[in-house]
Amino acid sequence: MRAALICICLGITQAVTESNEEKLFKEFEQATAKVYKTKEDRLQRFKIFVENLVHIQQAQLVDDGAAHSHLSPFADWTLEEFSARNNLQAHLVDKETLNEAPLLNVSDLPDSFDWREKGAVNEVKNQGSCGSCWAFSTLANIEGVNFLKKKELLSLSEQELVDCDRSDNGCHGGLPANAFRTMIANKLGLEPESDYPYSAVRGQCQATQSKEKVFISSWKSISTDEDQMAAALMQYGPLSIGINAGPMQYYHGGISNPWSLFCNPRRIDHGVAIVGFGEENGKKYWVIRNSWGPGWGEKGYYRIIRGTGACGLNAMVTTATMDAADTAGDLVI
Repeated sequence: MRAALICICLGITQAVTESNEEKLFKEFEQATAKVYKTKEDRLQRFKIFVENLVHIQQAQLVDDGAAHSHLSPFADWTLEEFSARNNLQAHLVDKETLNEAPLLNVSDLPDSFDWREKGAVNEVKNQGSCGSCWAFSTLANIEGVNFLKKKELLSLSEQELVDCDRSDNGCHGGLPANAFRTMIANKLGLEPESDYPYSAVRGQCQATQSKEKVFISSWKSISTDEDQMAAALMQYGPLSIGINAGPMQYYHGGISNPWSLFCNPRRIDHGVAIVGFGEENGKKYWVIRNSWGPGWGEKGYYRIIRGTGACGLNAMVTTATMDAADTAGDLVI
Protein backbone atom coordinates (compact mmCIF):
# COMPACT_ATOMS: atom_id res chain seq x y z
CA MET A 1 0.00 0.00 0.00
CA ARG A 2 2.82 2.36 0.92
CA ALA A 3 4.64 1.57 -2.33
CA ALA A 4 1.49 2.29 -4.29
CA LEU A 5 1.08 5.62 -2.48
CA ILE A 6 4.67 6.56 -3.30
CA CYS A 7 4.04 5.76 -6.96
CA ILE A 8 0.91 7.90 -6.95
CA CYS A 9 2.77 10.80 -5.34
CA LEU A 10 5.61 10.51 -7.85
CA GLY A 11 3.09 10.52 -10.68
CA ILE A 12 1.47 13.68 -9.34
CA THR A 13 4.87 15.34 -8.95
CA GLN A 14 5.82 14.52 -12.51
CA ALA A 15 2.49 15.78 -13.79
CA VAL A 16 2.85 19.21 -12.18
CA THR A 17 6.58 19.56 -12.85
CA GLU A 18 7.20 22.04 -15.64
CA SER A 19 8.46 20.36 -18.82
CA ASN A 20 11.90 21.24 -20.14
CA GLU A 21 10.27 22.60 -23.30
CA GLU A 22 8.08 24.91 -21.24
CA LYS A 23 11.10 26.17 -19.31
CA LEU A 24 12.94 26.89 -22.56
CA PHE A 25 9.87 28.63 -23.95
CA LYS A 26 9.62 30.87 -20.89
CA GLU A 27 13.32 31.72 -21.26
CA PHE A 28 12.61 32.57 -24.89
CA GLU A 29 9.64 34.77 -23.98
CA GLN A 30 11.67 36.64 -21.38
CA ALA A 31 14.74 37.08 -23.59
CA THR A 32 12.78 38.31 -26.61
CA ALA A 33 10.03 40.18 -24.71
CA LYS A 34 7.39 38.21 -26.62
CA VAL A 35 3.79 38.84 -25.58
CA TYR A 36 0.96 36.83 -27.14
CA LYS A 37 -2.54 38.18 -27.55
CA THR A 38 -4.38 35.07 -26.37
CA LYS A 39 -3.72 31.78 -24.62
CA GLU A 40 -4.55 30.01 -27.86
CA ASP A 41 -1.98 32.08 -29.75
CA ARG A 42 0.65 31.29 -27.13
CA LEU A 43 -0.17 27.58 -27.28
CA GLN A 44 0.17 27.58 -31.07
CA ARG A 45 3.52 29.36 -30.88
CA PHE A 46 4.67 26.97 -28.16
CA LYS A 47 3.92 24.02 -30.44
CA ILE A 48 5.95 25.62 -33.24
CA PHE A 49 8.73 26.38 -30.76
CA VAL A 50 8.90 22.74 -29.65
CA GLU A 51 9.11 21.60 -33.27
CA ASN A 52 11.86 24.14 -33.88
CA LEU A 53 13.97 22.79 -31.03
CA VAL A 54 14.66 19.83 -33.34
CA HIS A 55 15.67 22.19 -36.16
CA ILE A 56 17.95 24.08 -33.78
CA GLN A 57 19.71 20.85 -32.83
CA GLN A 58 20.14 20.04 -36.50
CA ALA A 59 21.52 23.51 -37.18
CA GLN A 60 24.09 23.03 -34.43
CA LEU A 61 25.23 19.84 -36.10
CA VAL A 62 25.56 21.19 -39.65
CA ASP A 63 26.84 24.69 -38.86
CA ASP A 64 30.37 24.29 -37.60
CA GLY A 65 31.38 27.11 -35.29
CA ALA A 66 28.11 29.01 -34.86
CA ALA A 67 25.79 28.99 -31.88
CA HIS A 68 22.14 28.29 -32.66
CA SER A 69 19.73 28.87 -29.84
CA HIS A 70 16.10 28.82 -28.75
CA LEU A 71 16.70 32.46 -27.76
CA SER A 72 16.61 33.60 -31.38
CA PRO A 73 13.65 35.99 -31.94
CA PHE A 74 12.43 33.61 -34.68
CA ALA A 75 12.36 30.43 -32.61
CA ASP A 76 8.54 30.51 -32.60
CA TRP A 77 8.21 31.06 -36.35
CA THR A 78 7.57 28.32 -38.87
CA LEU A 79 10.09 27.83 -41.65
CA GLU A 80 7.44 29.05 -44.09
CA GLU A 81 6.85 32.27 -42.12
CA PHE A 82 10.56 32.95 -41.91
CA SER A 83 11.12 32.30 -45.62
CA ALA A 84 8.18 34.50 -46.62
CA ARG A 85 9.72 37.44 -44.74
CA ASN A 86 12.92 37.30 -46.77
CA ASN A 87 11.97 38.97 -50.03
CA LEU A 88 15.16 39.91 -51.79
CA GLN A 89 14.32 39.41 -55.47
CA ALA A 90 17.65 38.04 -56.60
CA HIS A 91 16.07 36.42 -59.64
CA LEU A 92 15.58 39.91 -61.11
CA VAL A 93 19.31 40.59 -61.41
CA ASP A 94 20.05 41.61 -65.00
CA LYS A 95 23.61 40.46 -65.58
CA GLU A 96 23.71 42.27 -68.92
CA THR A 97 23.44 45.67 -67.24
CA LEU A 98 25.85 45.12 -64.35
CA ASN A 99 28.44 47.87 -64.14
CA GLU A 100 31.48 45.94 -62.95
CA ALA A 101 33.92 47.70 -60.67
CA PRO A 102 37.61 47.71 -61.64
CA LEU A 103 39.75 45.08 -59.96
CA LEU A 104 41.71 46.30 -56.97
CA ASN A 105 45.15 45.54 -55.57
CA VAL A 106 44.74 42.74 -53.01
CA SER A 107 48.41 41.98 -52.33
CA ASP A 108 48.47 43.62 -48.90
CA LEU A 109 45.04 43.04 -47.40
CA PRO A 110 45.05 43.27 -43.60
CA ASP A 111 43.85 40.41 -41.40
CA SER A 112 40.93 42.47 -40.20
CA PHE A 113 39.03 45.63 -41.04
CA ASP A 114 35.81 47.03 -39.57
CA TRP A 115 33.90 50.13 -40.66
CA ARG A 116 32.09 50.21 -37.30
CA GLU A 117 35.37 51.19 -35.67
CA LYS A 118 35.75 54.07 -38.13
CA GLY A 119 32.29 55.56 -37.58
CA ALA A 120 30.75 54.60 -40.92
CA VAL A 121 27.97 52.34 -39.60
CA ASN A 122 24.75 53.33 -37.83
CA GLU A 123 23.10 51.38 -35.05
CA VAL A 124 21.39 48.18 -36.17
CA LYS A 125 17.87 48.84 -37.42
CA ASN A 126 14.79 46.62 -37.53
CA GLN A 127 12.72 46.10 -40.67
CA GLY A 128 9.87 44.60 -38.63
CA SER A 129 7.32 42.46 -40.44
CA CYS A 130 7.86 44.34 -43.73
CA GLY A 131 9.90 42.48 -46.37
CA SER A 132 12.09 45.52 -46.95
CA CYS A 133 15.53 44.01 -46.37
CA TRP A 134 16.53 45.30 -49.82
CA ALA A 135 16.01 48.91 -48.66
CA PHE A 136 18.03 48.40 -45.47
CA SER A 137 20.83 46.74 -47.42
CA THR A 138 20.83 49.60 -49.93
CA LEU A 139 20.93 52.33 -47.31
CA ALA A 140 23.56 50.68 -45.14
CA ASN A 141 25.76 50.91 -48.22
CA ILE A 142 24.81 54.50 -49.10
CA GLU A 143 25.21 55.70 -45.51
CA GLY A 144 28.75 54.32 -45.57
CA VAL A 145 29.54 55.75 -49.01
CA ASN A 146 28.27 59.14 -47.86
CA PHE A 147 30.43 58.91 -44.73
CA LEU A 148 33.54 58.34 -46.81
CA LYS A 149 32.63 61.26 -49.06
CA LYS A 150 31.52 63.82 -46.45
CA LYS A 151 32.97 62.47 -43.19
CA GLU A 152 29.48 62.62 -41.72
CA LEU A 153 27.32 59.67 -40.67
CA LEU A 154 23.64 60.20 -41.42
CA SER A 155 20.82 57.78 -40.71
CA LEU A 156 18.83 57.81 -43.94
CA SER A 157 15.22 56.91 -44.61
CA GLU A 158 14.47 53.33 -45.65
CA GLN A 159 10.82 54.30 -45.65
CA GLU A 160 11.41 56.79 -48.46
CA LEU A 161 12.70 53.95 -50.63
CA VAL A 162 9.85 51.65 -49.60
CA ASP A 163 7.29 54.32 -50.54
CA CYS A 164 8.91 56.05 -53.50
CA ASP A 165 10.91 53.40 -55.38
CA ARG A 166 8.26 51.99 -57.71
CA SER A 167 10.72 49.72 -59.52
CA ASP A 168 10.70 47.62 -56.34
CA ASN A 169 7.80 46.23 -54.37
CA GLY A 170 8.02 47.84 -50.96
CA CYS A 171 7.29 45.31 -48.23
CA HIS A 172 6.98 42.57 -50.83
CA GLY A 173 10.59 42.65 -51.91
CA GLY A 174 13.09 44.46 -54.04
CA LEU A 175 16.68 44.65 -55.19
CA PRO A 176 19.45 47.13 -54.31
CA ALA A 177 20.51 47.39 -57.98
CA ASN A 178 16.95 48.44 -58.87
CA ALA A 179 16.99 51.02 -56.07
CA PHE A 180 20.31 52.45 -57.29
CA ARG A 181 18.97 52.71 -60.85
CA THR A 182 15.76 54.38 -59.69
CA MET A 183 17.55 56.93 -57.54
CA ILE A 184 19.90 57.88 -60.39
CA ALA A 185 17.28 57.96 -63.16
CA ASN A 186 14.75 59.97 -61.13
CA LYS A 187 17.30 62.13 -59.30
CA LEU A 188 15.81 60.83 -56.08
CA GLY A 189 17.76 61.85 -53.01
CA LEU A 190 17.42 60.45 -49.52
CA GLU A 191 16.00 62.25 -46.54
CA PRO A 192 17.24 61.71 -42.98
CA GLU A 193 15.30 59.06 -41.14
CA SER A 194 14.22 61.69 -38.61
CA ASP A 195 12.33 63.53 -41.39
CA TYR A 196 10.86 60.41 -43.01
CA PRO A 197 10.57 57.77 -40.25
CA TYR A 198 10.12 54.06 -40.80
CA SER A 199 6.60 52.61 -40.52
CA ALA A 200 7.11 49.05 -41.86
CA VAL A 201 4.22 49.43 -44.34
CA ARG A 202 4.21 50.79 -47.87
CA GLY A 203 2.42 54.09 -48.25
CA GLN A 204 2.19 57.02 -50.63
CA CYS A 205 5.47 58.69 -51.48
CA GLN A 206 5.92 61.70 -49.19
CA ALA A 207 9.39 62.73 -50.36
CA THR A 208 10.27 66.40 -49.92
CA GLN A 209 13.03 67.47 -52.27
CA SER A 210 14.28 70.24 -49.99
CA LYS A 211 14.91 67.67 -47.23
CA GLU A 212 16.88 65.24 -49.38
CA LYS A 213 20.49 65.22 -48.20
CA VAL A 214 22.23 62.40 -50.08
CA PHE A 215 22.34 61.63 -53.80
CA ILE A 216 24.28 58.95 -55.65
CA SER A 217 25.81 59.30 -59.11
CA SER A 218 26.41 55.68 -60.10
CA TRP A 219 26.68 52.13 -58.79
CA LYS A 220 28.95 49.15 -59.35
CA SER A 221 28.84 45.39 -59.04
CA ILE A 222 31.78 43.81 -57.22
CA SER A 223 33.71 40.68 -58.21
CA THR A 224 32.69 37.37 -56.67
CA ASP A 225 36.31 36.87 -55.59
CA GLU A 226 36.27 37.39 -51.83
CA ASP A 227 39.67 39.06 -51.71
CA GLN A 228 38.32 41.56 -54.23
CA MET A 229 35.28 41.97 -52.00
CA ALA A 230 37.52 42.72 -49.01
CA ALA A 231 39.44 45.31 -51.02
CA ALA A 232 36.20 46.83 -52.33
CA LEU A 233 34.84 47.02 -48.79
CA MET A 234 37.86 49.07 -47.77
CA GLN A 235 37.70 51.19 -50.93
CA TYR A 236 33.98 52.00 -51.19
CA GLY A 237 32.60 51.41 -47.69
CA PRO A 238 30.06 48.84 -46.41
CA LEU A 239 28.80 46.71 -49.29
CA SER A 240 25.26 45.68 -50.14
CA ILE A 241 24.98 41.91 -50.60
CA GLY A 242 22.42 39.15 -50.98
CA ILE A 243 22.53 35.94 -48.96
CA ASN A 244 20.60 32.75 -48.31
CA ALA A 245 19.19 33.50 -44.87
CA GLY A 246 18.20 29.93 -43.97
CA PRO A 247 20.88 29.36 -41.28
CA MET A 248 20.18 32.79 -39.81
CA GLN A 249 16.79 31.88 -38.32
CA TYR A 250 18.25 30.42 -35.11
CA TYR A 251 21.70 32.05 -35.20
CA HIS A 252 22.86 33.30 -31.82
CA GLY A 253 26.59 33.95 -32.24
CA GLY A 254 29.95 32.67 -33.42
CA ILE A 255 31.26 32.17 -36.94
CA SER A 256 28.66 30.45 -39.08
CA ASN A 257 29.98 27.79 -41.45
CA PRO A 258 26.90 25.92 -42.70
CA TRP A 259 27.05 23.01 -45.10
CA SER A 260 26.17 24.13 -48.62
CA LEU A 261 23.52 21.39 -48.67
CA PHE A 262 21.65 23.37 -45.99
CA CYS A 263 22.43 26.80 -47.43
CA ASN A 264 22.12 26.67 -51.20
CA PRO A 265 24.15 29.60 -52.64
CA ARG A 266 21.68 29.82 -55.52
CA ARG A 267 18.75 30.53 -53.22
CA ILE A 268 19.58 34.08 -52.21
CA ASP A 269 16.60 35.62 -50.44
CA HIS A 270 17.82 38.29 -48.02
CA GLY A 271 19.58 41.63 -48.34
CA VAL A 272 22.22 42.65 -45.78
CA ALA A 273 25.47 44.64 -45.68
CA ILE A 274 29.06 43.55 -45.13
CA VAL A 275 30.77 46.03 -42.81
CA GLY A 276 34.00 44.24 -41.95
CA PHE A 277 36.11 41.12 -41.93
CA GLY A 278 38.48 39.36 -39.56
CA GLU A 279 40.03 36.10 -38.45
CA GLU A 280 39.56 34.06 -35.28
CA ASN A 281 41.47 30.89 -34.40
CA GLY A 282 42.57 30.55 -38.01
CA LYS A 283 39.03 30.94 -39.34
CA LYS A 284 38.39 33.90 -41.67
CA TYR A 285 34.99 35.56 -41.45
CA TRP A 286 32.81 38.41 -42.68
CA VAL A 287 30.96 40.79 -40.36
CA ILE A 288 27.43 41.35 -41.64
CA ARG A 289 24.99 44.00 -40.44
CA ASN A 290 21.48 42.61 -40.45
CA SER A 291 18.14 44.45 -40.18
CA TRP A 292 16.36 42.36 -37.54
CA GLY A 293 17.18 44.54 -34.56
CA PRO A 294 19.96 44.28 -31.94
CA GLY A 295 18.20 41.40 -30.16
CA TRP A 296 19.15 38.98 -32.94
CA GLY A 297 22.57 37.36 -33.40
CA GLU A 298 25.61 39.20 -32.07
CA LYS A 299 23.79 42.41 -31.17
CA GLY A 300 22.29 42.48 -34.65
CA TYR A 301 25.38 41.25 -36.49
CA TYR A 302 26.22 37.97 -38.20
CA ARG A 303 29.65 36.45 -38.64
CA ILE A 304 29.99 33.94 -41.44
CA ILE A 305 32.94 32.07 -42.94
CA ARG A 306 34.96 34.02 -45.52
CA GLY A 307 36.45 32.57 -48.69
CA THR A 308 33.99 29.82 -49.61
CA GLY A 309 31.08 31.75 -51.12
CA ALA A 310 28.97 30.58 -48.17
CA CYS A 311 25.23 30.92 -48.71
CA GLY A 312 25.83 32.84 -51.95
CA LEU A 313 27.14 35.92 -50.14
CA ASN A 314 29.58 36.70 -52.97
CA ALA A 315 27.10 36.40 -55.84
CA MET A 316 25.30 39.75 -55.63
CA VAL A 317 27.65 42.38 -54.20
CA THR A 318 27.03 46.02 -55.13
CA THR A 319 27.87 49.54 -54.04
CA ALA A 320 26.66 53.01 -54.84
CA THR A 321 29.19 55.69 -55.71
CA MET A 322 29.18 59.47 -55.36
CA ASP A 323 30.91 61.77 -57.83
CA ALA A 324 34.71 61.53 -57.43
CA ALA A 325 34.37 58.06 -55.90
CA ASP A 326 33.44 56.85 -59.39
CA THR A 327 37.10 57.00 -60.31
CA ALA A 328 38.21 54.71 -57.47
CA GLY A 329 41.28 52.72 -58.40
CA ASP A 330 43.72 50.72 -56.29
CA LEU A 331 43.25 50.17 -52.59
CA VAL A 332 43.77 53.48 -50.81
CA ILE A 333 42.47 53.01 -47.25
